[in-house]
Parts: sequence; structure tokens; C-alpha cells
Amino acid sequence: MIVWLNGGFGVGKTTLAAELHRRLPDAVVYDPEDVGLMLWKWLPPNEDFQALPSWRELVVATALSLRRHHARTLVVPMSLLRDSYRAEILDGLADAGEEVLHVFLDAAPEVLRDRLRARTPPPGGHRPDGSALDWALSRLDPTAADRQPAGTLVLRSDRLTPAELADAVLAAADRPS
Repeated sequence: MIVWLNGGFGVGKTTLAAELHRRLPDAVVYDPEDVGLMLWKWLPPNEDFQALPSWRELVVATALSLRRHHARTLVVPMSLLRDSYRAEILDGLADAGEEVLHVFLDAAPEVLRDRLRARTPPPGGHRPDGSALDWALSRLDPTAADRQPAGTLVLRSDRLTPAELADAVLAAADRPS
């Protein structure tokens, strides 16, 4: 199974991925940001590597390869806030025969702003123009949870602890905690 942890910057995807990995030590945690950074080594950096068709294609191919060859469970903490990119990636995984549990973490915008400002370094710290905090803040989308596809597990990370979030994800995946 692939557990895709989606949601805005600062919502707790990385923290939840770590808690899931603690409970599922044989799982592989795969961060698609590394694919974007790799592409920026070869291509002129743009504002958002997710806009690169190669990024979306390689994210799917890498997830499939990791899941098939190295892990029964793949945990992927990555924001996919643009609906068309989310559909392209999640549909690509499903079309390849993978079982995908799509989890969307939501939190109040003021909570996300506070979390982002408290981070060192801020998310997207590899931004080509160096304005990572402003970039992340500009991508806050309070309506994103409402646009998630059917079957998405939507959880509030500002109301649940990481352990409670992991319990909910594992229950949805029908896995023991």
C-alpha cells in the first residue's frame, strides 16, 4: 500500500510520516521533494518543481519502483495542493495497480501560519529565490480540504496528536497500530 500524506505546508505531514514509520519500521518513507531538488540540479530552477511534467512523472515512477522492490508499505509526505497534479499522480499510482490511501491533513490557517513562522528552516528552503517562508505562506489554501477526491481520509492535525493521527491512518489502512 502507498499512504500519501497530503496537506498544506506546516500541517504535520513529516511528523505523521515519522510516527507511522516508528510503528511500521519496514515501511519506506519517500519524500518526492528530493526528486524536485534532483531536477533542479539539471534544469533551470523554476518557482515550483511540481509544475515540471518530469517531476510528476518521476514521482510516480519512483513510488512504483520503491513499493514494488523495497517496501510493502510506502509512506509519502508531500503536499499536492494543485488539484490537477494530485489527480495526475494519484491516478497514475492507481492505474499501475497500487492501493493508495490518500490522507489529507487539515488545520486552521492561523495554526499553519504560526507553525510556518516557527520553523527553521521554513519549508521549501531550497527555493531558487530564497524567499521560502513567503512562498509557503502564499500557498495556504483554506478550501483545499473541500476539494479532495472521494475516498480521501481528511484529518485535523490541529485537533489530533500525531499518535491519534497515526491511529486513524492505520485504522483506515486496516493495519494494526
